[in-house]
Amino acid sequence: MSTANNADRKKDRANGVIVASCVAFVFGMVGMAYAAVPLYDMFCKVTGYNGTTKRVEQASDVILDKTIKVTFDANTAPGLPWDFKPVQRDIELKIGETVQVAFEATNMSKKPTTGQAVFNVTPMAAGAYFNKVQCFCFTETTLQPGEKMEMPVVFFVDPEIVNTVETKGINTLTLSYTFYAREPSKPIAGLTVKPGETDNKL
Repeated sequence: MSTANNADRKKDRANGVIVASCVAFVFGMVGMAYAAVPLYDMFCKVTGYNGTTKRVEQASDVILDKTIKVTFDANTAPGLPWDFKPVQRDIELKIGETVQVAFEATNMSKKPTTGQAVFNVTPMAAGAYFNKVQCFCFTETTLQPGEKMEMPVVFFVDPEIVNTVETKGINTLTLSYTFYAREPSKPIAGLTVKPGETDNKL
C-alpha cells in the first residue's frame, strides 16, 4: 500500500511539473507576442523594412543633380473625427535635398480628441532611403473642438537610393499617413504643454 501511495505521489508531482511548465510556456508566449509589436516597429524604423521611413537627426550633406517626385496620402482610422489632408499633393525635389511640407488636421467633433499617425513609404524598397528630420508623427497630437492645425514634415531622400539595384529606377515615392485615435498621455512632471500643442522638436 505504501509503495502504491509513493507511486501516486510521484505521478502527481510529475503532472504538477507538466502543468506548471505548460502555464509558464503560455504566459511566456503571450509576453513575447506583446513584446514583438514594439520590437518589430523599432526594427522597421531603424532599417526602413516594410516601407517604414527612418528618423534621422541631421540633413544630408550630399545633393544630387537628379530629381524625384514625392506624393502625399492622408487617412484617418475609424473612431477619430478628424479631417486630415496634405496641404500639397506632391512635390519634386533633388535627391539629398532637405524640404519641408505640411499636413492639415481639423477636429470635426465637439470635444478634445487625441491622435497619433503611423506612416509608410511606397514602393516599400524605398522606405530605407526616406529620412525624416522632423515630423508630427513622432508624438501624439491633441486638437480642441473645431481646432485646425498645420503640421510640418521635414525630410530628404538619401542619395544612396540611386546606387541600389532595387531602387535606382524609382522616380516617384508616396508618403502615406494614417491617424489613429489615442488616449491622451499623462503630462510629465515639470512639463507644461498647452492644449492643442505638440512637441514636434523630438
